[in-house]
Amino acid sequence: MKHADIVSKMSLAQKARFVSGYDYWHLEEAPELGLPGIMMTDGPNGLRKQDTQNPHKTKIGLGNVIKTTCFPPAATSACCWDEELWYEEGRAMARECLAERVSVILGPGTNIKRSPVCGRNFEYFSEDPLLAGKSAAGIINGIQSLGIGASLKHFACNSQEAFRMVIDEIIDERAIREVYFPAFEIAIKESRPWTVMNSYNRINGVYASQNKWLQQDVLRDEWGFKGLVVTDWGSSVDRGPGIKCGTDLEMPSSGRLNTDRIINAVKNKTLDEAELDRCVSRVVDLILKAKPALSNTHTYNKQEHHEIAGKIAEGAMVLLKNEGNILPLKAGQKIAVIGELAEFPRFQGAGTSFIIPTRLDSALDELKKAGLDITYSRGYDRKRDFADRERINEAVSAAKAADVAVVFAGLTEEFEGEGYDRVDINMPSCHNALISEVAKANPNTVVVLAGGSVVYMPWVNEVKGLLNSGLGGQAGGAAVANILTGKVNPSGKTAETYPARFEDNPTFGNYPGGPVT
Repeated sequence: MKHADIVSKMSLAQKARFVSGYDYWHLEEAPELGLPGIMMTDGPNGLRKQDTQNPHKTKIGLGNVIKTTCFPPAATSACCWDEELWYEEGRAMARECLAERVSVILGPGTNIKRSPVCGRNFEYFSEDPLLAGKSAAGIINGIQSLGIGASLKHFACNSQEAFRMVIDEIIDERAIREVYFPAFEIAIKESRPWTVMNSYNRINGVYASQNKWLQQDVLRDEWGFKGLVVTDWGSSVDRGPGIKCGTDLEMPSSGRLNTDRIINAVKNKTLDEAELDRCVSRVVDLILKAKPALSNTHTYNKQEHHEIAGKIAEGAMVLLKNEGNILPLKAGQKIAVIGELAEFPRFQGAGTSFIIPTRLDSALDELKKAGLDITYSRGYDRKRDFADRERINEAVSAAKAADVAVVFAGLTEEFEGEGYDRVDINMPSCHNALISEVAKANPNTVVVLAGGSVVYMPWVNEVKGLLNSGLGGQAGGAAVANILTGKVNPSGKTAETYPARFEDNPTFGNYPGGPVT
């Protein structure tokens, strides 16, 4: 066992404390043993660190966070198909972790997109295991190249948000090994992440956090994983069986509840102390890996990181349609820019990955900077699905007076996010109505599509141009403008299937499943 010399100096009570967090984000410390209390906090498309004067009373509140660089989420960055860009993104995130004294960033999310309506699809790379694994490995290698740990998540089969904490994923071994495991296996073998985060759900009746087959037989024995396994926040069901199967660290702190249970389990012989020692040694190993980076003060260049985010966004945006070379937009043309998403971009997902960016580019501002002759109409209220006739009429009038109409539309934050799934693949109906009416008024219509997952596009044959901008991160607005004006050649390729109908998806009719009762 590694670090037996350190573990042997700990009391049973101290060891029991060490396999749970100190608070919401920090691990236990033991200064007398040379073990500082390191911090792990959210990613995965940038550092989400809570800004608090009292870190030991931190809650999960999503708004009280420091400003950091918001890179394009995984659903978008996967579309660049570029291992060098993923690596560069990882290094940039690591520099921000160093500056904020964060030792482990929780990401990347590598779950397979089983259905296009999973609310958290924006946080995952692809339905394709190879692409998902290569994307994850590139980012992890970048992060860990600077002495910061990554946390590959959520292992495994966490492909829906509904009932995610209680769902039992019944799956045969061929399916799990051919579809749901390979991305994790690729990332484990090609990047050796410091940590793996398990999932909330059960797999064939056993919760991931206490699933020996998953965490010992496959992850460690077959794939050779040597790092630490951490629970997703609050996913520990029964700490004793979790320790036995190799769940090394419970996060966040259980308020000492499980500490007492572990001590009692060792004393009454239902938990072997050697099994506890094994988990403690992995926690110690993680702390010692992270310790060197804490010895210096670090800074990072915000402008440089903004440019990296922009480079990823430019490489990931996908030109899906360009009839008659409607794009790029040309000097001297009158351009009607339509849709609130041009002014107020949807640039990231919602939930625990939410980042307050260091700056935020809007496509409207960037198109104006490019010197184009632009009129702007809001078209809709992005916070509700209501076809406002006055706004639509205004947009139609602007389109009629323009050489080209560019409509910004897609999924707003009310339609997808962590904690819930969509019920279909439809866009807001007011967006669809707006696009159809604008296209009737001006056949030279281009749609810029935003969102973290695929959508049904009933108007696709009515428009000449279609650019999928995904969720472009904080520099996505400039990336869109650069592509529309021809400054950048669009090179992204889709990372998931766009079904012609929702019914064509294999999971239609049985997704999401419910808890077994």
